[in-house]
Amino acid sequence: MGALMRAYDWEAHPLGSPEQWPQSLKANIRLLLNSEFPMFIWWSQGLYAFHNDAYLPALGQKHPAALGASARTIWAEIWEDIGGIAENILAGGESFYTEGLQLYLDRNGFLEETYWTFSYSPAFDDDGQVAGVFCACSEQTSTMLGQRRLSTLTALAGTLSQLHTLEQVGQTSCALLAQNQNDIPFSQLYLVNRSQSQAVLLGESGQAFSPAPPVISLQGPEGSQEWPFEEVRRSRKSLLVETGRQPGERSLPERAVVLPIVRSGHEQVLGFLVLGISPSLGYDTDYLNFHELVAGQIATAIASVQAREEAARRQAELSNLFQQAPVAIAIATGPNFVIDLANPAICEIWGKSQQEVLGKPVLEALPEIKGQGIKELLEGVVQTGIPYVNNELPLQFMRNGAMETVYLSFVYQPLRSAQGHVTGVIAVAVEINEQVEARLQIEAKNKELLAINADLDNFVYSASHDLKAPISNIEGLVQTLVEHLPKEVQQQEVVQRVLRLMHASVSRFKRAVSDLTEVAKVQREAGEDVTFIDLAEVVADVELDFENMINATGARLQTQFAPDSTVRFSAKNVRSVVYNLVSNALKYRSPHRMPLVEITTQEVPGYLVLSVSDNGLGINASDQDKIFTMFKRLHDHVEGTGIGLYIVKRIVENAGGHIELESEKDQGTTFRVFFRR
Repeated sequence: MGALMRAYDWEAHPLGSPEQWPQSLKANIRLLLNSEFPMFIWWSQGLYAFHNDAYLPALGQKHPAALGASARTIWAEIWEDIGGIAENILAGGESFYTEGLQLYLDRNGFLEETYWTFSYSPAFDDDGQVAGVFCACSEQTSTMLGQRRLSTLTALAGTLSQLHTLEQVGQTSCALLAQNQNDIPFSQLYLVNRSQSQAVLLGESGQAFSPAPPVISLQGPEGSQEWPFEEVRRSRKSLLVETGRQPGERSLPERAVVLPIVRSGHEQVLGFLVLGISPSLGYDTDYLNFHELVAGQIATAIASVQAREEAARRQAELSNLFQQAPVAIAIATGPNFVIDLANPAICEIWGKSQQEVLGKPVLEALPEIKGQGIKELLEGVVQTGIPYVNNELPLQFMRNGAMETVYLSFVYQPLRSAQGHVTGVIAVAVEINEQVEARLQIEAKNKELLAINADLDNFVYSASHDLKAPISNIEGLVQTLVEHLPKEVQQQEVVQRVLRLMHASVSRFKRAVSDLTEVAKVQREAGEDVTFIDLAEVVADVELDFENMINATGARLQTQFAPDSTVRFSAKNVRSVVYNLVSNALKYRSPHRMPLVEITTQEVPGYLVLSVSDNGLGINASDQDKIFTMFKRLHDHVEGTGIGLYIVKRIVENAGGHIELESEKDQGTTFRVFFRR
């Protein structure tokens, strides 16, 4: 400023050449030029201005024209506020001091809100008379704005954290923002709906250029939106927009900022905050940061409410799930195992209502279980952290005024805190009285059936042996009769036919008795001669027995065995199984194609499966359930008694296995025998 003063044309100025200035004026000018604190002097009745470099920010665009100009002209916009003070000092009045005085300065092209701490003192001429005003000043705008904005943020933080609904957050936020209209002339808070298709107005304050729409679509063309929400959502950054007011309408802001409401550390935009920008402030970094902090406070409040609502919703769903669960559920916590939750199913088991048990220690709610070991089981789960499982525990409960035995299948699961500490037990139980009663009835029936089967086996065994002698006697009598008949009688056609029928009947009777004997042996000898048997060797041995039939029919036997085809089984019983299946495959061959029998083994979990497949006659689907019945025959063109598959099934099931059948009429049949490993 010193160089500018020296270059100034003071000859044309009312103060004239500096050589004519009072020494006091020159001394004051030298003082302020050498100071780094903002200072100025208004000299003479014209209040002509002299100032230092430190004061230049206060002048803004008024520099350099302010040098030598009258203060009344320089600060015409605030002269009503400060002019009287200066004039009073010129007239001999007292000095003036103030802190944080608000002044609207036109220094940057608009009336700017500023705050100042300054003192006005008289400046004396060489004669000791008041000839001007000396001022030392400090701009406090940043400090005052910072305090005001901090107050708003503090109010938001202290109030929003106590709210419980989104509606409260919207209304309260905007109400608090309305208390700071210097920084936030108006506000509009929008929340994005669940479908992300609309922004719904949650709250508003102040007066915008146009009323806030209650709903703004986020799916239409961006140009059709009142505010550019879609652009802000896409960029997740604040955006300055023009409000549409005309310059000079000081009551309404010319600009606004649209900020995304985003929870810290998350990507999803929860909503949008539209804040008016004061026409009396420049939108600098501090102003923007304040708006972003406001949006952050509101985002935290919204996220907190949404989290609480979601937690409440999940809690309600979980509670509803517990209440409707088809199994009994209870939660007991603390050293006394206070019942915090008991759904209707477990209350029914206990014979109590929820009101009678909730909030009470388990032994107080259910005194009858004392001494039945329940509290000890609960303590064991808490102490070890290991679940306890029992599939059939009888307990005594007081139900309907009397003690009842209740069978339960249940799990005690440790309940852990967020830190992993066991704080209680979750009990999940199912009453199985009906199942236990049914099982006991079945066990009784099984014992009864086992006794009946034993009697039947004894009867069959005895009958098969007792009938052998009468059959032999009948056979002998027939032979004696033949020997004593005259030859001419024997040669009669009628006699020969009767003799043939008698011999055939005796043979069938002998075979039936022989089959009954085999059935009895299957049951009696099921555990005899058990050893490790290689099925490949058994199949090869049986194949030799059918060598003549194979050659006569042109049949082909194909085998494929698993690497380990050994089973632990009765040697003669496993041979009987293989013999019967191969025999059936050859006997019930199709007359329209060469017989093909495939024998394979395969390992499956717990079993070795022997498969015997043929391309023979096959079995109707309706007859497949009957095929394993004793004395059941589906084809009469070959000899047989219908006992073979019955014996096979008994042998396999007695050893813990089972047999499956797969067949198609005129295509063939596959039997799969599952030998337990």
